[in-house]
Amino acid sequence: MKQLLLDIKPAAPPTLLNFIEGQNAEALASLNALLTQQAQSNFIYLWGEAGSGKSHLLQACKALNLADQNFTIVDDVQLLDNDAQIALFNTYNQLKETSGTLITAGLHAPTQMRLRDDLATRLAWGLVYQLQPLNDAEKTLALQNHAAERGIRLPSEVVEYCLRYLRRDLSTLMATLDALDEWSLTTKKPVTVPMLRQLLQLNLEI
Repeated sequence: MKQLLLDIKPAAPPTLLNFIEGQNAEALASLNALLTQQAQSNFIYLWGEAGSGKSHLLQACKALNLADQNFTIVDDVQLLDNDAQIALFNTYNQLKETSGTLITAGLHAPTQMRLRDDLATRLAWGLVYQLQPLNDAEKTLALQNHAAERGIRLPSEVVEYCLRYLRRDLSTLMATLDALDEWSLTTKKPVTVPMLRQLLQLNLEI
């Protein structure tokens, strides 16, 4: 059983379709418009706290444009040193001249991260969206939808236990639900809170 827990299947690759939008419908719509060449701007900057979905969206967009040399994605711009900021500034100008696309993301708004003034200004010129993390009701819906897709009967008390005692980022919650499903199929027992407690205890012992 411990080996089963170690072999938890990785989460599905990030896509725009499996992104739970919550209060971020406008940002998601703008990214979809950008990818279908219908956007108001070819430059989009996303910001928000860890777990708000920035990296998910950037990875999803990158996967759709791996062969496009005129399409650039940069995550965690707050971590760029001075040389990297200059390089991004130059990339911005180059893409502007060639009608290219730039999607970037950081923890805060462009002008609130002590970036070079010239780079911060450029990033703020495009579409800027603050991503809002999912609330408990939206996380519950996401877990219920994921369970339905896998054919899992998911009691509400299991979801409540997850939200109360586990890390609250969606990837952790989804991975736990997948592990519960695997265990349920192996033991031929329904998903319950006691099963979840036992799974968590075994993980602590590994």
